[in-house]
Amino acid sequence: MAVAVTSTPAKIAGPFPAEWIFSKRAWTMNKPLPIIATLACLLAGCGKPAETAAQVPATAAVAPMAGVPASATPQPVAAETQAVDDRIDALLGDHARYRAVILAYQAAVAAGDREAVAALVRYPLQATVEGNKVSLNDAAALVRDYERILTPDISRVVAAQRYADLRVNQQGIMFGSGETWINGICSPGSADCSSFEVKVVAIQPRGQR
Repeated sequence: MAVAVTSTPAKIAGPFPAEWIFSKRAWTMNKPLPIIATLACLLAGCGKPAETAAQVPATAAVAPMAGVPASATPQPVAAETQAVDDRIDALLGDHARYRAVILAYQAAVAAGDREAVAALVRYPLQATVEGNKVSLNDAAALVRDYERILTPDISRVVAAQRYADLRVNQQGIMFGSGETWINGICSPGSADCSSFEVKVVAIQPRGQR
């Protein structure tokens, strides 16, 4: 008994080009074995990399360690700064008050703001002007002789001073090799010096005492 062969194209699911839609006759009679193997491989997903939940894109950022904030990484500069703060607290008093004056003084010197510098100084101030020791009784005197007191060399040292490199002892806080000293001045009537002002107490050439 003869079996009729239909030429109606078989529908095959999958992403195949139009020319791959074929009749049963064409498939059984005209296509060589390698094409059959190729089609079977495509249907089975051969050659596709296995996808797993653990796959991470190459550009994905590395997540921080669980329970450890990024800011918790030890920073040498921060540790050095903390050491200066602790020493000021132990020898002189509240480091935050000293730090505020130190930063304000550096900013004023860097900007050449003589009035701002003069406002941070304790008077009378013993200073050196062209090799001679003089006593400055008020802010106006410092403003008048500013360039001769805060010479370019002294100004550079003050502006470039790293907080972490400040020298702290019972005499105060030293910039560079002694070009500036800052200390706490007890307020009148404060016998235990619990009330004090932080002031610049010395501006002088390198190494001078």
